[in-house]
Amino acid sequence: MHITALAGGVGGARFLRGLLHHLQTRPGSPHQVTVIANTGDDITLFGLRVCPDVDTLLYTLGGGVHEGQGWGRADETHSVQGELAAYGASPQWFGLGDRDFGTHIVRSQWLGQGHTLSEVVGRLATRWGLPEQGVRLLPMTDTPVETHVVIDDEDGQRAVHFQEWWVRMQASVPAQRFVVAGMDRAAPAPGVLDAIRQADVVLLPPSNPVVSIGIILSVPGVRDALRGTAAPVVGVSPLVGGAPVRGHADACLAALDVPVTPVGVAGLYADFLSGWLVDEGDASARYDARLQVRAVPLLMTSVETAGAMAGAALDLAAELPRRG
Repeated sequence: MHITALAGGVGGARFLRGLLHHLQTRPGSPHQVTVIANTGDDITLFGLRVCPDVDTLLYTLGGGVHEGQGWGRADETHSVQGELAAYGASPQWFGLGDRDFGTHIVRSQWLGQGHTLSEVVGRLATRWGLPEQGVRLLPMTDTPVETHVVIDDEDGQRAVHFQEWWVRMQASVPAQRFVVAGMDRAAPAPGVLDAIRQADVVLLPPSNPVVSIGIILSVPGVRDALRGTAAPVVGVSPLVGGAPVRGHADACLAALDVPVTPVGVAGLYADFLSGWLVDEGDASARYDARLQVRAVPLLMTSVETAGAMAGAALDLAAELPRRG
C-alpha cells in the first residue's frame, strides 16, 4: 500500500509516527509512506538554513525528538546559542540547540555546494533511518519559500517572518493575511505530484490547515493533483472542541475568516476531501453531506493513541471508493 501524507511539524510528525506504529501491526502487503513536508516555515538564522517542519519530521520519525517540546533534539545543550548571545548575535527568540545546529550546518553546506533541497532532505532522512522504515520524505518544493505574516501593531502595518509571529509574538498580534515569498517561482519538488497521483491513500494529518497544509496546497499543481487522484483523501481535524490541540491554528483561521471548527477546516479541503476524522465531541456538527465523517478520540497522548487515530483513518479510507 502506498500512502502519501501532507504534513507540517509537531502534529503531523506525531500522527505519522503513530501511522508507522500501526502499520507494523496491520496485516497486509508492505507499505510505502511518502511524506510531503511544508517548507513555508523555513528561515535563515545565523547564516544557516533552518527547516523547522522537515527537521521535526526527521527527529520524530527517527527517534531523536525532544518529546516534551515536540520539536528539537532530545538531550540537547545550548552552548553555541549561548556564545552567539555573548557576541550579541540575533535573533535570540528562536532557540537552537547544539545537536540541532549540526543539522543546519550540514544542510547549509550541502545547499551551498549546489545540491537541491530534495537531495539534502534525502541525505538527512538516510541519517535518521527513514528509508528503512519505508518512509520517503520530500520537501513540497525545492524553491526557497518563506511564509510572512502581515500585521498592524504599534509600528504600523508590516510583514514579519512567520517564525517571528509564531515564536516571538506567540501569534498575539492578529494576522491580517499570510504571504508566501517565492511561491510565484515555486514548482513541486521531484516526486511530489506522482506521489499524490499514484497513491492508494492520501492522508492529511492534524497539521495546521492554514500555515502547514494550506501552504503545501498553494504549491502550483498540488491541489490539482489532489483533485485528480483516484485515491481517497482522508483528513484528520486539528481541532477538538473548537480549539486547536496545540499551536495557534485558531489565530490562523481567524485571518481567513474561517470558523474555528472541524466544519470550517473541512471546508478548506472541500474540493478534494473524501473522509474526515473528527473528535467524538464534534460528531454532532453538520458536515457536508458528501463527506464521510468518522468520530474517534483525537488526542495523541502516546504513540499508541496516535496509532489508533492513523488506523481509523486507514479504515475509513478502505470504506471509500476510489475516485474517477
